[in-house]
Amino acid sequence: MALKKIKISNKEIAQLLSGGSPSFPKYSTQILNLANQNAQGTRPSVVGQLSELIKEFKGGGLKNWEKWYKGKEPDGIERAIEKISDMVEKLKDSIGKINKDMIREWVTDLVIVKTFAGLKFQEAIIKRIAEDVGENYRLATPEEESRGIDGYVGNDPVSIKPTTYKTKAALPESINYRIVYYEKKKDGIVIEFDS
Repeated sequence: MALKKIKISNKEIAQLLSGGSPSFPKYSTQILNLANQNAQGTRPSVVGQLSELIKEFKGGGLKNWEKWYKGKEPDGIERAIEKISDMVEKLKDSIGKINKDMIREWVTDLVIVKTFAGLKFQEAIIKRIAEDVGENYRLATPEEESRGIDGYVGNDPVSIKPTTYKTKAALPESINYRIVYYEKKKDGIVIEFDS
C-alpha cells in the first residue's frame, strides 16, 4: 500500500469544521486584516487569550464553542468590531487622499531612499561611531572587505555584525578587529561598540 500525503489549507479546515465559510468581496479581507493590525482589535486584551480559552473549552462543536466563548467574553466580539470599524473609517479617509503624486512620492521613497538606507546602513554606523569618538572614518576597499574589514574609524579597522553573530558558536571566520554589533529595529538600528 502506497503512502499518501494530503495538505489541508486553513480555509479548508475552517470549511470542514464549520460547514462553510463566508464569502467576502475581493480585497475586503486584506483591508480588514490591515485595519485589525492597526487597531489591534483581536488582541487578548480585547477578545481574551484565545489560545488559553480554547484549552479550557471542554466540548462539542463550533456552536458549543461560540456559546461558551460568549459566556466567558460577552463583550469581546463587539469590542473588536468597534476598534476595527473605527480603523476602517480612518483607512477610507486616507484612501480618498491618495493620488498619483502621493504614490510617486511613496514609491520613490521606498525604491530610492529606503533601499539605499537599508543596504548602506554600514556606512551610517561607521560614520556615527566616528562622530561619537571624534575621529574621521572611511569605508573599506574591496581588498580590505575580503579580510573582514567594513571600514575604519580613525586608523582602527572595524567589522560590522548583527547581534545574532554573538550567539553563533564555532564560526569559521576569525575577526581580529573591533566588532561593532547592530540590531535592526522597526524605527532604526541599535549599535554596540567599545569606545
